[in-house]
Amino acid sequence: MTTVALLGNPNTGKTSVWNRLTGGSAKVGNYPGVTVERRVGALRKRPDIEVVDVPGAYSLVARSADEQIALDVALGLDGEPAPAVVVVCVDATQLVRSLYLLLQLQELGARCVVALTMADEAGPAAPNATELAHVLGCAVVPVVGRTGVGVDALASAIVTAVDAGAPAAPIVRWQPSPALAAQIATVRAALPATWPQTDALAVWALQCVGDDELIRVPAEVRAAVARAAPTAALDDEVIAARYRWLDEQVAGLAKAKVDRRRTARVDRVLLHRGLGLVIFGAVMFVLFMSLFAWSEPAIAAVETAFGWLGDGARAVLPDGVIEDFVVDGVIGGVGSVVVFLPQILLLFFFLGLLEDFGYLARVAYLMDRIMRTMKLSGRAFVPMLSGFACAVPAVMATRTMERQRDRILTMLVIPLMTCSARLPVYTLVIAALFPSHTVGGLSTKSLLMVGMYGFSLVTSLVAAWVLARVVKPLRAKRLPFVIELPPYRAPRMRDVVRMMGTKTWAFLREAGTVILACTIALWALLYFPRELPAGSPDYDAQIAAAPSPEAKAELEHARDGALLENSYGARLGHAIEPAIAPLGFDWKIGVGIIGAFAAREVFVSTLGVIHGVGDDEGSLRKHLANERKADGTPRYTPLVGLSLMVFFALACQCMSTLAVIKRETGGYRWPLFVFGYMTVLAWVSSFLVFQIGSLLGY
Repeated sequence: MTTVALLGNPNTGKTSVWNRLTGGSAKVGNYPGVTVERRVGALRKRPDIEVVDVPGAYSLVARSADEQIALDVALGLDGEPAPAVVVVCVDATQLVRSLYLLLQLQELGARCVVALTMADEAGPAAPNATELAHVLGCAVVPVVGRTGVGVDALASAIVTAVDAGAPAAPIVRWQPSPALAAQIATVRAALPATWPQTDALAVWALQCVGDDELIRVPAEVRAAVARAAPTAALDDEVIAARYRWLDEQVAGLAKAKVDRRRTARVDRVLLHRGLGLVIFGAVMFVLFMSLFAWSEPAIAAVETAFGWLGDGARAVLPDGVIEDFVVDGVIGGVGSVVVFLPQILLLFFFLGLLEDFGYLARVAYLMDRIMRTMKLSGRAFVPMLSGFACAVPAVMATRTMERQRDRILTMLVIPLMTCSARLPVYTLVIAALFPSHTVGGLSTKSLLMVGMYGFSLVTSLVAAWVLARVVKPLRAKRLPFVIELPPYRAPRMRDVVRMMGTKTWAFLREAGTVILACTIALWALLYFPRELPAGSPDYDAQIAAAPSPEAKAELEHARDGALLENSYGARLGHAIEPAIAPLGFDWKIGVGIIGAFAAREVFVSTLGVIHGVGDDEGSLRKHLANERKADGTPRYTPLVGLSLMVFFALACQCMSTLAVIKRETGGYRWPLFVFGYMTVLAWVSSFLVFQIGSLLGY
């Protein structure tokens, strides 16, 4: 296979171009040595050419291992296949800035093709492609990623460049000063024989090596950079020289200024110091209200479907262990989690719309004033906000931040954001234990759901503020905040739906693997040893002599309850009950909490298994609402429900999140810290909620 790399600045339409070139037939994996996701697809025009979508970058200058990927892919370093062609996506509305990356690639000797994106938005300001190609010395093809205009021409240009065969010569459009030339010579002499022997790569090392987190940089190169002793003046000279050429040769090709008046008018409202935050709060309020109010019909339909499936399985399977395993363990357990898929789909849908519209970048700008109190920038709020969907990609998204300290601090509070895995727990508890009223035309249950999301957001910000001052390695000065605000664009429903499909499949895959395995294990713990406690009545004889079907059903329920109380899972739950009783929890909730450490959603399936053994009446919500203590009072009250939701909001019950934090930080220190402080915080907060609520008579 011949490799073609697709590079470009963020927000230049690179992913849309990649989807058009390959038909979206992605093979997803990680780059070697790091956790950054890579997408590879075959060029539709030539299946023997594979196109690699490289993470967006403003330049090849790198300080971290993740930023280093763009250079490795562009030059074929560290085991990456050397690309025959590098396609650079250049934003026609930001021509000079977008072309800076192209100059770096040409200096390194890459054969380039320019995909001139956003030409439709630029309008009369878009440069003439033929004139631009003459100035740059490479093919330039205007494309519109969202409609596919020009993509066939771009594919033809790629094929032509690939078939050219001969390697491209480095193109350097500026001359270094004598002092810089001497530094370049020192470093170039130390470059490994397997690296391209170019001045541009020596310049890259001078700009990047030093106070960095780069990997696989040879010791000889580091020593040469130290001998050359580069200063800040080096960056000024190199960057100014490149932009000087762009200003002189390229800037004049734009015949008019891009019309940003509409974006500016909207920004005056959305970025207002006071009104902007109010609008953000309103957007989040509508989003989280909809998760509960709009998904109810779909949830009911899924519940009905799984109930029908369970009844069908029970009708064809023989009585005994196999029937109980399939109906209560597999169908009941997995179904109690999949039932919340409509809410998760809605969450991903709204987040996709906000991101495509360009609003999430504005949220980062708005939150910068708050984040600076934690010595962080508004950029940290973007991965935190994506934590509402899932903490794992949110933790990985911290790689866009410059400092290791900022990345770690953000990772430590992301698990406090209410992710989609907590959504099934909240929905179950709110629907089962809280009365339904209307306040100002709004459902109290929906308001409570919004409140839990708000609680998680406030808690994460407070935690970041405390950790930044208490934990010594996290104390540092704040870096300047720079972020690009893309123009407002109509969301691309095709891309949003594709993202929803990817996330949905990931959720269902987890439901069919991790959650299924945990459910089966928990079902076995709650089913075996299938022995009645010593001194129990002879239920079988009483059932056989029952005078009526109602009496028989009542005796069967009592027998199954006694078997459940004597199960291995119940014994485990009773063992930890003294530790959780002050929170208002019983042994059944305790078993669910233990299972939830594998995946939070397992808590729901665990309760489904517990309440489904020997009982096929109604849904899990009705079981929780109707559960009674020995004295006839409700076992699970709204206060218990609130305590349980607070516990789940604060506890780090996600092994996947801890695993990715370990992978991102390179050790067990920080994941253990996250698990410890969040568990203590969850227990103490839940304890205060239940005990204070009990004292107040709730």
